[in-house]
Amino acid sequence: MSEEMNQVNQKIQDLTPEEKDAILENFNEFKSYLNDQLEKGKKLGLSDEFLAKGAKFVADHLAKNEEPRNREQKLLQEMWKVADEDAKKHIAYVLVKMVQSE
Repeated sequence: MSEEMNQVNQKIQDLTPEEKDAILENFNEFKSYLNDQLEKGKKLGLSDEFLAKGAKFVADHLAKNEEPRNREQKLLQEMWKVADEDAKKHIAYVLVKMVQSE
């Protein structure tokens, strides 16, 4: 795992249960949180490709460790389950673009 992905993983692990609940309870909150993190990454000079890799890493973590809390998360989880690795990369890239466009 690259140093950057280790940092993403650490950021996930550092969230308190209350912070995680606040982010995951509402899809708009999730998108807002993701957008904030992407903005921080862009300020550090990270490419869209790297940001999409980070989003894929987070999505993998969520799919393995969290139950969907709303219909949008359920849809993403169902798509993630049937997607191959290439499709997951595309889904992550689209998710990045979606939150950046808002």
